[in-house]
Amino acid sequence: MVETTDYNEAERYASTPGSASLPFEAAVLPLQNTTLFPATVVPLTVGRPRSVAAVEAALSTEEKLLACFGVRPASAGEHEAGPADLFETGTLVTIKRMMRDESSQTIQLIVQGLERIRIVGWVHEQPYLRARVEILPALKVEDAAEVEALRRNINALIQQALAMMPQVPPEVRSIILGTQDPVQLAYFLASVLDLGQEQEQAMLEAQTVDQLLHLTYTYLAREIEILQLRTKIAAEAQSEMTKAQRDYFLRQQLKAIQKELGEDEGGEKAEVEMLRERLATADLPDEVRAEAERELRRMEKLPSAAPDYHVIRSYLEYILELPWRKSSPDKLDLEEARRILDEDHYGLEDVKERILEFLAVLKLRPDAKSPILCFVGPPGVGKTSLGRSIARALGRQFERISLGGVRDEAELRGHRRTYIGAMPGRIIQAIRRAGTNNPVLMLDEIDKLGMDFRGDPAAALLEILDPQQNYSFRDHYLDLPFDLSKVFFIATANQLGPIPPPLRDRMEIIYLAGYSEQEKLQIAKRYLVPRQVQENGLRPDQFEITDEALQLIIARYTREAGVRQLERSIGQIARKAALKIAKGEADRIKVDAAQVKDYLGAPRFFIEEARKELPVGVATGLAWTEMGGEILFIEATLLPGGSGLILTGQLGEVMQESARAARSYLWSHAAEWDINPEMFKNYGVHIHVPAGAIPKDGPSAGVAITTALASLYTGRRVRSDTAMTGEITLSGLVFPVGGIKEKVLAAHRAGIRRVILPARNEADLEKVPEDVRREIEFVLVTRINEVLEAALEKLVASPPPPVPASTSGDGGRERPTEEPDLEPVRAKSR
Repeated sequence: MVETTDYNEAERYASTPGSASLPFEAAVLPLQNTTLFPATVVPLTVGRPRSVAAVEAALSTEEKLLACFGVRPASAGEHEAGPADLFETGTLVTIKRMMRDESSQTIQLIVQGLERIRIVGWVHEQPYLRARVEILPALKVEDAAEVEALRRNINALIQQALAMMPQVPPEVRSIILGTQDPVQLAYFLASVLDLGQEQEQAMLEAQTVDQLLHLTYTYLAREIEILQLRTKIAAEAQSEMTKAQRDYFLRQQLKAIQKELGEDEGGEKAEVEMLRERLATADLPDEVRAEAERELRRMEKLPSAAPDYHVIRSYLEYILELPWRKSSPDKLDLEEARRILDEDHYGLEDVKERILEFLAVLKLRPDAKSPILCFVGPPGVGKTSLGRSIARALGRQFERISLGGVRDEAELRGHRRTYIGAMPGRIIQAIRRAGTNNPVLMLDEIDKLGMDFRGDPAAALLEILDPQQNYSFRDHYLDLPFDLSKVFFIATANQLGPIPPPLRDRMEIIYLAGYSEQEKLQIAKRYLVPRQVQENGLRPDQFEITDEALQLIIARYTREAGVRQLERSIGQIARKAALKIAKGEADRIKVDAAQVKDYLGAPRFFIEEARKELPVGVATGLAWTEMGGEILFIEATLLPGGSGLILTGQLGEVMQESARAARSYLWSHAAEWDINPEMFKNYGVHIHVPAGAIPKDGPSAGVAITTALASLYTGRRVRSDTAMTGEITLSGLVFPVGGIKEKVLAAHRAGIRRVILPARNEADLEKVPEDVRREIEFVLVTRINEVLEAALEKLVASPPPPVPASTSGDGGRERPTEEPDLEPVRAKSR
């Protein structure tokens, strides 16, 4: 700290041996970047060997006088200053206090300025500088009025400066404001303010009070301008400071605190360097690497508080985590793949064969593109679990994406980075989770996709599921080409109808029909029972369920094409068995058919069995639903005095048209089947299909409706052991229909032993289990008359009602009966 002393105290040295008029010798202390003034007390640190020797020499004298001269800026450096490097004017000081620091080999001094001195000559330079100096005369006043004016102006500037410098200590303020001598005030201000060595040296060399005050006023005014400019800049910066900038400063302070606590994590530069190192070692395509390096350079120029900083960092991390060229090796052992598929699933030979074909192609041609499959079938037949088995057989990673209810195209293609919270689409996210660029990717429930104002996700899948396009798929977030051609896509659906035709065309459709009772029994024994035993904490030797019990559960407690409800029922029995064993009531539980009711309660379903005898006008038809096959009883009755056709049972438009076509065909061929044409004019017909709460549609009931009407008009019953399906035309042809396997299985469950099918569906019988084919007789037909010959009994069981006599007055011609304009019953979606 700089202090002042009584200016008159220095005058007593004028009468010492080295008086003002006579030069005297003194040890010289060079000062770099420092200027000492008379009447001030200043601390000094001395460390250079020659400077320490000069201090030692001064301390050895009684007066402890030391001549201090500033080193010229051009000569300042690491070397020892010589006579040519020093200013000629300096300050004579006396050492007031000295303290040695042994650790740093330095001397701490407190010196008090006495007089201005000038070098007259040099005595020697070693071991320290010693010179002959003379004391300069006191400053004189040339113009007292000007001195007074300058003093007042300086005092005004001091007041202005102190107002802008609240950090000045109170004791310094009191000294400045209490000093009356203008010379002493000027010297003190020069010591306090950081004016620069050249300006301070100029003040020290001033010859008069007028010149000294002029310099003081000039330098002080300049310092005030600098203070005002700094204050203005700080005020503007404060007013323009945003929340992000405040956060930045706070983060910098937090980093400083963490560094002091030893918790510093490296900061922004370390984060950028870490990303750069990962980028250098990553195996990236050239286009991707160029884009990543460009974004990294952008990130390096941004502060960590900037919003774009975190956006770019997340973007780069996604690029570095994606498996651009990383593939998992495929298992090309066909026998092992077959074993795994058989181990996980019973049946499904078509699917297993297709997977083995792909493995064989991949073995012969490693760069072959992966197929895009679509499993279509009712719920619970194992579509999703089959995807996992395929991944296991191939030795690839498995990822599943549920598309049910997805309405936003960005869910698949990603969001552009201009949006807040943008992220890649589900396809890229799944590949990132898989860690390889050739996973088995399951697109579950592809038929449940939606569409709204945010786009059509099905349209986005057109590129994703096209091998000719997906090798350069661009996600909106990444905006870089990613090769999807190695991904094994598997889509699942319950129905093909909702899938747009262009998307359907890009996939290889594989139908998974429902299981027969025998297949369900085998699946339950091999997979479901062991799994439920394990999941419920039982041991295989503690729980057993007989085949008869399983068959009862399949027939009376579940109604499904798959086995999901069957597994739930087995799980319910296993839990109750586990409760008994845990209570100690039994050590081993064996469940037979008689005990199923005790575990599951009363049967929930009663299978529609074949009726032992069908009345006239009733035929057994076959239908296909999402839950599998069903048998339908088509019932028809005559309405005396009525006209037209009444249809009930929630029949769709196509099914209604089949009924009209059947009636028209029989009317046009009445003579061929010995039907009185007058019955079509004088009797209305009501056709009803039971289970009226369930919507029904499709052309496959045309054959059954025609047979029921033929039975009604001829009085011949339909054979009770016969069911039928097929589409009819007005010309009498029978067209093929779908769902043959499911319909035949339904007929087998109902006890039907004879099924009439279109001849063109003969190839579909190969998919029917062999044990079912052995127990059913199949009648293949091409025309309606073949159907009626095979379905109707020979004898007339109930003669048709009599036709009333004609009452028309137009020459005996009957008036044609017009069909009423019935509002078609629309099929409701479930």
